[in-house]
Amino acid sequence: MTSNSSSAPLIASVVPLAQTQQKMDLRSRAAMKISPHDEYTLADRVEHMASLHANRPFIIYAGQTIQYAELNQCAAQMAAALHQLGIQPGDTVALAIENRPEFFITWFAIAKLGAITAFLNTHVQGNALHHAIVSTQAKAVIVGAECQAQFVATEALPDIPYWYLPETQLEDSPQREERLSDALFEALSTATGDLDFQALRKGIKASDPMLLIFTSGTTGLPKAAIYSHLRWLCSGDVMEVTIEAKPDDVFYCCLPLYHGAAATSVTSTALAAGASIVLRRKFSVSQFWREVIAHKVTVLQYIGEICRYLLTQPAQVRGQHHLRAMMGAGLTPKIWQQWLDSFGQLDVYEGWGSTEANTNLINLDNYIGACGRVPDWQRTNFRLLKFDVERNTHVRDENGFCVLCEPGEIGEAVGFIVQDPDIGVGKFEGYSNPAENEKKILRDVFVKGDAYWSSGDLLRYDDERYFYFVDRIGDTFRWKSENVSTQEVAAILAPFPGVELVNVYGVLVPEHEGRAGMANIVMQPGQPFDGNAFYEYVETHLPHYARPLFVRLSSQADMTSTFKLRKVDLQKQGYCPKLCQEPLFIKSDNHAQYVPFDEDLLAQLGYRPFQPVE
Repeated sequence: MTSNSSSAPLIASVVPLAQTQQKMDLRSRAAMKISPHDEYTLADRVEHMASLHANRPFIIYAGQTIQYAELNQCAAQMAAALHQLGIQPGDTVALAIENRPEFFITWFAIAKLGAITAFLNTHVQGNALHHAIVSTQAKAVIVGAECQAQFVATEALPDIPYWYLPETQLEDSPQREERLSDALFEALSTATGDLDFQALRKGIKASDPMLLIFTSGTTGLPKAAIYSHLRWLCSGDVMEVTIEAKPDDVFYCCLPLYHGAAATSVTSTALAAGASIVLRRKFSVSQFWREVIAHKVTVLQYIGEICRYLLTQPAQVRGQHHLRAMMGAGLTPKIWQQWLDSFGQLDVYEGWGSTEANTNLINLDNYIGACGRVPDWQRTNFRLLKFDVERNTHVRDENGFCVLCEPGEIGEAVGFIVQDPDIGVGKFEGYSNPAENEKKILRDVFVKGDAYWSSGDLLRYDDERYFYFVDRIGDTFRWKSENVSTQEVAAILAPFPGVELVNVYGVLVPEHEGRAGMANIVMQPGQPFDGNAFYEYVETHLPHYARPLFVRLSSQADMTSTFKLRKVDLQKQGYCPKLCQEPLFIKSDNHAQYVPFDEDLLAQLGYRPFQPVE
C-alpha cells in the first residue's frame, strides 16, 4: 500500500529549507565538540557538571531530590566499593536495576573506573538472562533487590559474582537470597570515595566503549549494541542545542533506563544542559499528568504508544502543565494532532533511528507526521535505497550498484559507515558479539569498497524532503499483487470506535500467493467488537487488497517492555483456532461483515485451513 494519505501531514506548513538548515548547522557543530582521540568520558562530564551545578537538582524521585554534587559523591563512593571488589578499567559490569536513583549512581560509578556498563532488561530470566550476561562478557552483575527473583529463578547463571543492591526506598527489603552476595553492601560501608579516578581512567578515549544496550528483541534473542562515550555524549550535546535545553528545564523519564531511549536521549541531554530529571519507576497513565504538573516538567520523552494511552484517559490539563517540548518516536499523524488539540501547542521532535544506528533523522519543524527532513544530502550519511518488497532485495542497476529513491518511492534507510579515525560521527560501533556486525553491513552499495549500516526500516520522503516511516522489512507484505504496509493499515484502523490497539501482519494462506492481512485487535474495556460496523469501516477506508481477511481479538497486546508490538508468534499461529485460542473472525463479503471463524465458511470463501510453518 503506497498511498500517501495515511502518513501525510494533517495540519502543517512547509518550513523553508534554509530555516531547517540553520538548525542542522547548530547540531553539526555540537556533534564535533568532542574528538575521538580526547581522553574525555561520561565520568568527566558528570564531574564537570557537578562542579558547575553543584546545588542544582539532577534526580527527583519519589519525594527525594539528589543534587549534582551529591550524585557525584555517591557515585564516587560506589566506584570505590567496586574498585575494592576488583573492578578494573575496561571490565564490563552488568546492571539489573529498575528506574531509581541507584541506577544512575551505579552506572556513573562504573564509568568513573573506566569500566563498561551493560544494561540488563529487568524483566528477563532463564535462558534470555543467561544469554544476556554471557554476551556482554560481564565480570560481575549488580542486582537490585527488586530484580533478584529473576536471578534466583534462573538455574544456570554464569559463574561470576552477583552483588546485591538493597531497595533503599522500601522500608521492608525482600529477604536476601544466598545466591546474591552482600559483598557490595559491605564494601560500600567502608569505601571512602577518595580514589584518583582520573588517574584510573588515564588512556581511555572518548571513542572507547562505555555502554552495552540491548536491542528490544521483537524477534529472537536481543543483541548488545556498543555505545562509546563519544556517541553518548554527542547525543546530549546535539539534543541540547536542538531543543534549546537550559538548566531550569525539567525532563520526565518514565521509560525503562535499561533501554536506549531513556538512557541516551533523556539522560545525556539533561546532563549536557545541567537540567533535572523527574524519574518514575514505571509509566503510569493515572499518575502521568499529576506528576508532570506538580514538578513543572518542561520536556517529555515519549514513544507513540504512551501518547496513545494518555489520550484514552480524561484529563483536563490544558493550560495547567509547563510542557514546551517532546522528543521521541512513533507518533502517528492522527495521535500527533489529537495530542496538540488536547494539551496545547508545543514543539514535537519526532525522530527516526535505533540503538545501534550510525545515522538518524529528526523533525525540527513540527511538521506533523514526518520523522525527519534532509535539507542537504551532502551533509548527512543517511541514504534511502530502492527496495523490492516482493523479492525482498535491493534494486540494483546494470552495474550491480544500489539505486537511490526518488520522492514518493519506498526504500530502506541506511547510513554510510565513516572510517576516518579523526571523525567521531557516522561510525558503526557494532555489537558485543562481532559476528553479528556483518549482518548489518551492506557492501559495494554505490562504489566498490563502500559500506553502509542496514537499518531494516522502510521509509519514503516527499518533494519537500520530509521523511515518513513506512514499515520494517518483512512486515510489509504482498497480497493481490499489491504491497501492503502493516503500519499504514494499523494507523487507518486505529480510529475505529472502541479500538484500544491494532497490530497488523501478513499470514500465509495455502495455494495463494503472498500473504493475507490479519489484524490483532484489543478493544477498550466494555467495548464489544461489531463485525458489521468493522466491515463497513474497512470497506470505506482501505483499498480492497489492504483489507484484513482475518481478525483476532485479544484481551491485551503482546509487547516488549518498551511498548513495541511483537508479530512473530501471531504470524506463526495465523488463523488456526487450535493455535491462537482467542476469538477469530473472517471477512465475508456475502454477509457484508466479519463473522466468527468457521472452517466450513473458510472453505466456501475459497480458502484452506492454516498450515503452521516453523
